[in-house]
This record gives sequence, C-alpha cells and structure tokens, in this order.
Amino acid sequence: MASETIELKIDGMTCSHCQRAVHQALEKLPGVEHVRVDLEHGSATISGSATTSAMISAVEDEGYIAQVIPNSSSHGS
Repeated sequence: MASETIELKIDGMTCSHCQRAVHQALEKLPGVEHVRVDLEHGSATISGSATTSAMISAVEDEGYIAQVIPNSSSHGS
C-alpha cells in the first residue's frame, strides 16, 4: 500500500491536552508513519498507509470531529 499524506480538519480541540490526545490516537494506527497536530489551526497532517476512515474514527473516538480537508492527499489513488 502506498504512503500518502492526508490533512484532517479537527473541531473541538481547545488545549494542549486535546492536541496530545489526537496525536496519540493517530500515531497508534497501523500504517501511520508521521503525525503533526496543529492546535492553532485545528488540523492534523498524517503520513502513511492507514486508511482515511481509520484516521477519522481514531479522532472521533477521542471525542472530536474530523473531516478530510479537500485536495489534501499528496498521492491520490
């Protein structure tokens, strides 16, 4: 499976604890190679082969709302 970079908009993060919770949830996913969570912009950039639906589910399981930012995939398939 090819590696790609996805950017998610994440609603509900208000503090560094929120940022850390989202980061940890995403980095635990099989296939995730790199995670960067931006509290100020309410987004996360994830590189790897994990599915987008798994990424969204991981964020939502932490209590936040996630959606893909259109045209964020660097290697569309």
